[in-house]
Amino acid sequence: MTHRSDRVSGLLRRELADILRREIEPELPSLISLTDVEVARDLSHARVYISVLEIEKAPEVMRVLVEAIPSIRHQLAGRVKLRIVPTLKFLHDTSSESGQRIEQLLAAARKTKD
Repeated sequence: MTHRSDRVSGLLRRELADILRREIEPELPSLISLTDVEVARDLSHARVYISVLEIEKAPEVMRVLVEAIPSIRHQLAGRVKLRIVPTLKFLHDTSSESGQRIEQLLAAARKTKD
């Protein structure tokens, strides 16, 4: 990533986290966490990675987020001073879920060893 896209990524991460916490999260069936924002080099689009606390509700959470993209972009446009607000793509971040699964497997292995 270029220095400019790093700065824009950080800016979007802060603003999106605030928008999601204040406006969208009360509508969601599970708590979420914004884990990362990756911005394209030309700043035209951004991938927003979301971790969902209740894994079984992830598809519904992602559906609500996708439906809210126009509203989120509108709010983002009022908060950031960019010529063009990037298009947003929400992606389910499963890295924490993978970590939890590995921890469970290690705990089970330790139990059988003892």
